[in-house]
Amino acid sequence: MFHLTCILLVYLLVSFFTLGRPMLNLTLTGQHPDPEAVVQLVHRSVNASIARRQMLDESTCLTGNPIDDCWKCDPDWPNNRRRLADCAIGFGQYAIGGKNGEFYIVTDSTDDDAVNPRPGTLRYGVIQEVPLWIVFPSNMLIKLSQELIFNSYKTLDGRGANVHIVGGGCITLQYISNVIIHNIHIHHCHPSGDANVRSSPTHYGYRTKSDGDGISIFGSKDIWIDHCSLSRCKDGLIDAVMGSTGITISNNYFSHHDEVMLLGHSDSYKPDSGMQVTIAFNHFGEKLVQRMPRCRRGYIHVVNNDFTQWEMYAIGGSGSPTINSQGNRYTAPTNPYAKEVTKRVETGEGEWKDWNWRSEGDIMVNGAFFVASGEGVEVSYEKAFSVEPKSAVLIDQLIMHAGVLGVGGRDNNLGKWDTGPNGGGGTGFDSGPDYTDDMAWSRRLLPPSAAFTFFSILFAMSYFLTCNIPLTILL
Repeated sequence: MFHLTCILLVYLLVSFFTLGRPMLNLTLTGQHPDPEAVVQLVHRSVNASIARRQMLDESTCLTGNPIDDCWKCDPDWPNNRRRLADCAIGFGQYAIGGKNGEFYIVTDSTDDDAVNPRPGTLRYGVIQEVPLWIVFPSNMLIKLSQELIFNSYKTLDGRGANVHIVGGGCITLQYISNVIIHNIHIHHCHPSGDANVRSSPTHYGYRTKSDGDGISIFGSKDIWIDHCSLSRCKDGLIDAVMGSTGITISNNYFSHHDEVMLLGHSDSYKPDSGMQVTIAFNHFGEKLVQRMPRCRRGYIHVVNNDFTQWEMYAIGGSGSPTINSQGNRYTAPTNPYAKEVTKRVETGEGEWKDWNWRSEGDIMVNGAFFVASGEGVEVSYEKAFSVEPKSAVLIDQLIMHAGVLGVGGRDNNLGKWDTGPNGGGGTGFDSGPDYTDDMAWSRRLLPPSAAFTFFSILFAMSYFLTCNIPLTILL
């Protein structure tokens, strides 16, 4: 009896310390050892791009936005699409996506089987084990039946097409790395689950009810979300929790939403102390309420964004996160009680006065004000930087093309990547009605039109023939 009791005690102790180990380890895989060095590198990139633009004729492609200038200035970018993987800045700069993989062309917009997806569908591509650069030959409305669970080393590249992802889930990045999501509309996402969903060619499992985030990042690293337009989801537009790090969120357009962005699982989840996120060149647009972002623990660099009003607050947090706000424009709402940019969530001043929240080079409009704390109130800290952030007066230039580019984008004429016989116009999404909340909750799949199917096949075949892409990737 004594022997059995000892065995049980040892088992319980081992189990306790095994479970506790992640809580004690505050260093995450992929965490940069010197976040301030990453911040200065971002400044140098912006400074260099703006300097190049000022030296040359302003009619050139140069915008001063280092990400866009990196790939858009190549006149042959449609045939050099993977160059995008070299253009990230900030903490997500090491996300290579599917750079080292083959192209996968989405030819089927349906998503009616989350366990056995058909080749040619988006779901079939994102679950593969191998790196893939996923492209779209024509405009598409993809209505998800369940969460779209990615595998590592994937790029979702919607440049040149009007691609909308809506419905159940929507995008889930869980315990993976190296994902780039570029030039995609993501909206009207609602909870799904209580169903089996495939996450790899060899595994599917039962998923409980999801929150209905646009993009959910869970225990993942090296993630870059760029030039997407996000709105009208049931929960957050982008959430990053449970030890996620190495993330850049750039050039996106956010609108029509309450709780925009959550960074960090809970105040007590210590691994999120290693979370590092860069939020750069985004436009936080109309009808947003709060959480741009809402931070728990971690190091959050908010640089050169445009905040066009809010209803409650712009940046909030708890659990002592470091928030480094530089070169942003904050435009407060008319509500006299909502002028403050910052909010310490459910925390007394006696606790948050030591949190490191600082504002440098920000422009405050319509009575907006930023309450700094900790090192943020010391002028000497700002003087320590050898590279100053560019003034927020350049915000209009830097966020000029925030959101989706090209067809269906926001005042930006970027041609299709596949110059097919229809001149790159594409058909399908634009020919139908606007997507509504009622459609988001419907289980009815919207079938592609005959023209959409025809041009999808035509573009895919022409791309295979001209670019020597092996057909086996679709088989």
